[in-house]
Amino acid sequence: MRNQITIIIIATVLIISLTGCQYGGRYSQRHDSAPTKVPDSIARESAIPHYEPYREHNSRPYTVFGKQYFPLATGKGFVEEGEASWYGQKFHGHLTSNGEVYDMYGMTAAHKTLPLPSFVKVTNVINNKSVIVRVNDRGPFHGDRIIDLSFAAAKKLDYLSTGTAPVKVEVIHFDEQNRVTVGNGPTVSYAEYAGLEVPKPPAVNDSLPVVEPSPISGFFIQVAALSDSERVANLSEVLSELYQVPASIEADNNINRLRLGPIHSEHIADLLLDELRRNGYPEAFTVPAP
Repeated sequence: MRNQITIIIIATVLIISLTGCQYGGRYSQRHDSAPTKVPDSIARESAIPHYEPYREHNSRPYTVFGKQYFPLATGKGFVEEGEASWYGQKFHGHLTSNGEVYDMYGMTAAHKTLPLPSFVKVTNVINNKSVIVRVNDRGPFHGDRIIDLSFAAAKKLDYLSTGTAPVKVEVIHFDEQNRVTVGNGPTVSYAEYAGLEVPKPPAVNDSLPVVEPSPISGFFIQVAALSDSERVANLSEVLSELYQVPASIEADNNINRLRLGPIHSEHIADLLLDELRRNGYPEAFTVPAP
């Protein structure tokens, strides 16, 4: 009899444990929430859009709550208006649909049908605040909401307290040649998109002698100095194509210095230098042309 009671107790504990696992499921929280303490590392700047190939496994149709969704082949020209929500602590640290770890402190978002990954500009139509986020997840699957922003992005758009906000979503599409299309606007070069306008030459006055400019003048930006010549050569092609600026490599004592230029405007050189430092080259610096 005592053995039977022991078996019944053990079985009951197992049932309770299994029930608890099913209730908790994938997430430790039943309801989503904001973090109790926001760290200093929370993203305050928008994501930096760039060309990133779509991941093929994210383009297959899928079904959630009995409804089938068909991801778009491209996000180019995509514009949408509707209600945005946000997701936070419940999902923090779990995998997104893109196979990445969700970070509620980063500038990311979830969308039901946009290709993954995509970059989108989201504007809160009430206060006109905007943010650029990288879409790397699927959702939201609640009501008529069109996009789920991370905690950090919703904080930037100032709708954490209300939970939702009416927004306008515009895809920032980069093709392989780094031409950019924002929403349903015209396709432009990266230089035009980034505001790196090439200055026009001054008008020629026939009454004054024409002075031919030096073939090398202005500024160079040194991006990297590496011993791996093949890596520097590949980096040279990528950056020259991305920023539409000539690139050169100077080899000296097994060190290969990659420089962009010449750039004939100090203002343009400063803009490009800031862009390079934000995009992963914090040690870049300007060198006057000889």
